[in-house]
Amino acid sequence: MPEGTETTGLCSLDAGLSPACRHIWLGALHQLALADGDFSEEEQHLLIHELKAELPDDSWDGIQQPGDGALVHRFGVGTELAEQFLRSAVMVALADGHISEVELDLLRRWSRELQVAEAVVAQLSVDACGVPHPQALNGLRQWLDGIQPNDPAVARFLVKLIPAQCPFERDVVLFGRKLVHIPPMCKINPLYDQLVALRFRCLCRLEESDGTDAT
Repeated sequence: MPEGTETTGLCSLDAGLSPACRHIWLGALHQLALADGDFSEEEQHLLIHELKAELPDDSWDGIQQPGDGALVHRFGVGTELAEQFLRSAVMVALADGHISEVELDLLRRWSRELQVAEAVVAQLSVDACGVPHPQALNGLRQWLDGIQPNDPAVARFLVKLIPAQCPFERDVVLFGRKLVHIPPMCKINPLYDQLVALRFRCLCRLEESDGTDAT
């Protein structure tokens, strides 16, 4: 960590997140999840309900959108904890297979402020449909495979955001005849394998911590 960096209030990765650190982490992921406006009003209410269940003793209004200074204060600069947070944020942004410019701006800013994975996030450019360019994917996949869901609350939130199965697969039938089969859209998500593996690790973490079946 650079000399002079404020360390008071830093969270420990090994000891589990303190309530304050967990609030900042979940608040930032929530901010990112809603950044591109893809969630319906009902889905937004469900997300907030899930987060309030994780943070029953605190004011939700105070942590919905933590500022950059709060992230640095809790996660530090250039720390493993900061990198784990940013990994989880990138995965949340790409959970639906594409990423918006609003989400990209947030990720780049957080990467710059926390001074972690700046080269990886800088390569995260997308095409007109919001799909990451192929040249950025190999390094991104390897980097995202390093996510370790140590905190149960964060693991549970990621499980809620990553669907257990893709809801888009279906047959289009007209007058009793199948016209076309639409394959699972998640299969064309360039980070599908990383999402499935992360969801599994999160479920294992929850089972280890309290036997919770997050599905």
